Amino acid sequence: MDDAMQPEDTPALRALYDGFTAQHLNPLWTQIGDLMPRHPRPKAVAHLWKWADLYPLAKTSGDLVPVGRGGERRAIGLANPGLGGEAYVSPTLWCAIQYLGPKETAPEHRHSQNAFRFVVEGEGVWTVVNGDPVRMSRGDFLLTPGWNFHGHHNETDQPMAWIDGLDIPFSYMNDVGFFEFGSDRVTDYATPRYSRGERLWCHPGLRPLSGLQNTVSSPIGAYRWEYTDAALTQQLLLEEEGHPATVAQGHAAVRYINPTTGGDVMPTIRAEFHRLREGVETETRREVGSTVFQVFEGRGAVVMGGETHAVEKGDIFVIPSWIPWSLQAETQLDLFRFSDAPIIERLNFDRTLVEGA
Repeated sequence: MDDAMQPEDTPALRALYDGFTAQHLNPLWTQIGDLMPRHPRPKAVAHLWKWADLYPLAKTSGDLVPVGRGGERRAIGLANPGLGGEAYVSPTLWCAIQYLGPKETAPEHRHSQNAFRFVVEGEGVWTVVNGDPVRMSRGDFLLTPGWNFHGHHNETDQPMAWIDGLDIPFSYMNDVGFFEFGSDRVTDYATPRYSRGERLWCHPGLRPLSGLQNTVSSPIGAYRWEYTDAALTQQLLLEEEGHPATVAQGHAAVRYINPTTGGDVMPTIRAEFHRLREGVETETRREVGSTVFQVFEGRGAVVMGGETHAVEKGDIFVIPSWIPWSLQAETQLDLFRFSDAPIIERLNFDRTLVEGA
C-alpha cells in the first residue's frame, strides 16, 4: 500500500496497533502489497545444481551414513536458497538424490505423501511397492503413490543413485502427512525384468477388464525408457516427414499419464519428458507454479530470470512461479520434468504467458 494512504501516526493509532498485537490480529492495510502482489513474487529462486558436484557428495554419504530403520533413506534434499534452509526445492515440491550401496536394503515404510523416482544412470536396484518388485534402470520413471508400502534392495556390487520427487512441502504446509513403518527388510527380493503392474497394464491401447475402476494415481509402477525414447523419436521423425503439427519446431515432448483416467500420474505431481533437436531454442514463458528439470542426456543451456546457465547430463534446475525461462540445445537435449501443475490447475490458479505470442 502506498505510504500516502496510511493513516497518520498518532498515540491513538499506536495504541490501536498494540491492541491488535495483544489479540493476535494483523490489519490488512499495512500488508496488502505483500499478501496480494500484482503478480507472483516467489521467495524461492531459480537455481541450478550440477550433477558433478552432487554425485561425489552422495557417494561420500554412502561411505559414512548407514541405511536402516530411523533414518530410513540415504536421501539428500535439494534446498532452494530462497527458502531459508529448508530441504525444499520449491514451496510445493521436494527433490533429492538417493544413494544405495552394494547389496544394501532400504527398509519398507509408507507415507501419505506422493513420491516418484527417476533414474539418470545405473541399474541393479529393485523398488518393492506393496509387495511388487519393480526394476529400476536408466531412463525409467517409477511411481510410489501415497500410502503404498515401499523399500529398495540393491542386488549388485555397485552403488546406484537416482532422484526422488515428492510433494512433502505441500503436505507439510497443509498438515496432511502420515507415516508408518513396514518390514525391516522388503517383502519380496525377486528381481523380475517387469513388475506385475507392468505385465497387467503396459500394453498400448489396452486396458484389463479387471481394472475398470478409475484410480487416483496410476497403477503402473514403472514407465520404461525404451517406450519414452521411442515416442520422442517418432514425434521428431513425423516432423521430418512433413507433419509439423505433431511437434513444436524440433521440440518433442510426452506426459506420463494414469491409464485409468488419462490424467496425471498422481494427484499432486505432473511428470513429462522433453527432447530438443540440436540448435533448437524454446520460446520464453512464464507459468504459475513451480517446475523442476533434470538433464538426462546432452548439453545446452537454460535461461532463468534473464540469466543463462550451461547444463549437461544429470544437472537439476528449478524454476519458481512466474520466473521467465527458456531452453537452448547445443546438442540433442533430453530432459525429465516434474511440476506441481495438478495442484495449480485443480485450484484454477494456472496461468501461462509466452513472450511474443
